[in-house]
Amino acid sequence: MEIILKKDVANLGHADDIVNVKTGYAVNYLIPQGYAIMATPSAKKMHEETLRQRAHKIAKLVADAEALAAKLAETTVKVAAKVSETGKIYGSVTTAQLAEALVAAGLEVDKKDITIAEPAKELGVFEATVKCYKDVKGTFKYEVVAE
Repeated sequence: MEIILKKDVANLGHADDIVNVKTGYAVNYLIPQGYAIMATPSAKKMHEETLRQRAHKIAKLVADAEALAAKLAETTVKVAAKVSETGKIYGSVTTAQLAEALVAAGLEVDKKDITIAEPAKELGVFEATVKCYKDVKGTFKYEVVAE
């Protein structure tokens, strides 16, 4: 069954994508939850028209996301953590801590958009990825220092 996504759905697609899914998934979950609508011919025409009207807004969003990704590439933030005598961190660095550090550095990033490749369990410099917009991702370095 062909549907038009109204919201981003993990492992399926982004908002405004037209995708094929099994009928039961669409009828029993996606449509009742408000994640999608059926892709009828009239809905497709309306969808194409709204995409055409929204094209310049999307271009601006992509440009802003690429600018944010470029700023992130130049950024290194410091995160303080409690450390044992051997240099190991008690716990690990979270995305919330990284989001706070980025806000302090002047970059507005939501903690849900940050992905840590490898968990920081000791002092040092590590890398994290931020989803800026649909397919635009930026990486930044963060340094874990003793508190």
